[in-house]
Amino acid sequence: MMHVILRNFFLFLSKNQILNRGARKWGLKLGASQVVAGETISKAMNAVRGLNEKGLVCTVDHLGEFVKTEEEAAVSTEYCIRTLNAIAKTGVNCNLSLKLTQLGLDVEPQLCYENMKAILSTAKKHDIFVRIDMEDYSHCQQTIDILEKLRREYDGLVGTAIQAYLYRAIDDVKKLKGVNLRLVKGAYRELPEVAFQKKDEIDDNYLKIIKQHLRSGSYTAVATHDHQIIEKVKDFCREEKIAKTQFEFQMLYGFRTDLQEQIAKEGYTMRIYVPYGKDWYGYFMRRLAERPQNVSFALRGFFSK
Repeated sequence: MMHVILRNFFLFLSKNQILNRGARKWGLKLGASQVVAGETISKAMNAVRGLNEKGLVCTVDHLGEFVKTEEEAAVSTEYCIRTLNAIAKTGVNCNLSLKLTQLGLDVEPQLCYENMKAILSTAKKHDIFVRIDMEDYSHCQQTIDILEKLRREYDGLVGTAIQAYLYRAIDDVKKLKGVNLRLVKGAYRELPEVAFQKKDEIDDNYLKIIKQHLRSGSYTAVATHDHQIIEKVKDFCREEKIAKTQFEFQMLYGFRTDLQEQIAKEGYTMRIYVPYGKDWYGYFMRRLAERPQNVSFALRGFFSK
């Protein structure tokens, strides 16, 4: 019960724009530095280089939320393009992740689509894969619609994420056969009308969509810190004779680092989601919501300054 209360509390805080502005003044002193690579592209590239040296591949995400104007969307788009250029210049093994709301989805969907095309044009030049993060349920169909339009020109270069706690997840996975998908449990607070609420139901559906996508021959990114799920995926792939080249595991920067390295040493692709940027507050609150015990991160970070 307390876990649910804390989860809802941190999800509520994640959407508070006043606290978001205030958090920027503190920089990353509230403990977020343990799960955010820094505020600049150069710091993100340094973090990626260090992870590559440990046998881990990466995807970077320039954090940004509450984009409400065309000008703000343009700034986020430019940051994504600069990040792609930095990946190419430094030669690190890294993809790009982004959110469509950063690029103006809430301003005008067509604006967002044009911004995505500009990003993918640069990604195509450098042969870098771009992942569209899935956001809350209200943006789900819009995200998939834009993805389908982008695939007409950039198929194989762009994918998205599907959240297992949504009832619609299995149908979305079936429709997106052949697309490189990141499969996750889900990190937003959703209503019972659209999403499973119980952990065992979410876990069951998570394994269901993972197996569905793998059986279809589609490349699958299994993004979880749940070691039990990870072992079940390994067992399933061995039983079904699914090659290690058809899937990868993904984890967040700063979490379960020993397990990350262990999985890589076993010969699996282990990709680390590396967030960076000044607009880290919403991301950090959602990580606390997922695992309220991570509040200790914040307390240690705060009192060590």
